[in-house]
Amino acid sequence: MKEWGRLLTAMVTPFDENFGVDYDKTVELAKKIIDDGSTAIVVVGTTGESPTLTSEEKFELFRILKREVNAPIIAGIGTNCTKATIETGKLAIESKVDGVMVVVPYYNKPNQKGLYEHFKAVAEAIDLPMMPYNVPSRTGGNMEAETTIALSKIPNIVAIKEASGNLDQITKIIAGCDKDFLVYSGDDAFTLPVLSAGGYGVVSVAAQVAGRKMREMIDAFVNGDVDTAAKIHQLLNPLFKALFMTTNPIPVKAALNIMGMNVGGLRLPLVEADEKVKDTLRAELQALGLI
Repeated sequence: MKEWGRLLTAMVTPFDENFGVDYDKTVELAKKIIDDGSTAIVVVGTTGESPTLTSEEKFELFRILKREVNAPIIAGIGTNCTKATIETGKLAIESKVDGVMVVVPYYNKPNQKGLYEHFKAVAEAIDLPMMPYNVPSRTGGNMEAETTIALSKIPNIVAIKEASGNLDQITKIIAGCDKDFLVYSGDDAFTLPVLSAGGYGVVSVAAQVAGRKMREMIDAFVNGDVDTAAKIHQLLNPLFKALFMTTNPIPVKAALNIMGMNVGGLRLPLVEADEKVKDTLRAELQALGLI
């Protein structure tokens, strides 16, 4: 959906000292992310620690962000169970969010026909703009370009978050889909390459740390200033690497805490960043003038 814009931020879920969801801090962080140039918020995704959130917490996050933040809210609803995904999608509808993100089912590893039928069933049950999310490093299976192209013909499947790291596959999707089907990079480091291949934007982790520079890079490219876009990409690339030194969202939560946002810790089985990771993040944040 073009009204989602080009810079979507997959935000963390802030926790209080008892590891409960800190809804006030969630709203504060979301507003900062939008002020820094993001065009939409993706909530309850990988970065938001979705596997450890209850249905009640997810619904409240959807509801409060839609009520308090003046930007499109895209709700992560995907699981490895089609029925459960649809049930969470109904919470998203009730909260009046602007769209849903649905991850490729994990662990049970459906084949390509199973993937198509899963996303088709969810799209038919959930009357919201939908963005499948392909992330083989997390799910254990890759949704092939042909499957994504077939899904793009379903009216309310309007975009793809592609985090395969395979530029050949991403290019094939861009070439095979209609122009109004939007291809978003699911990796910060692939933002500029995907834009160069004809993609539309990024679902970013780094934008909640360096949103203004991310927006500047995208705007420069869109406006034809490829040299400036390339220079910003080169400047940000060490930060991109640092934010994925270990499992996301461990580094980005550490970075936000270093910057004074105080988003809290992580729910088990994830644990906080060690000192080596924190030192690397601190150095990259200082290099960019963010602390």
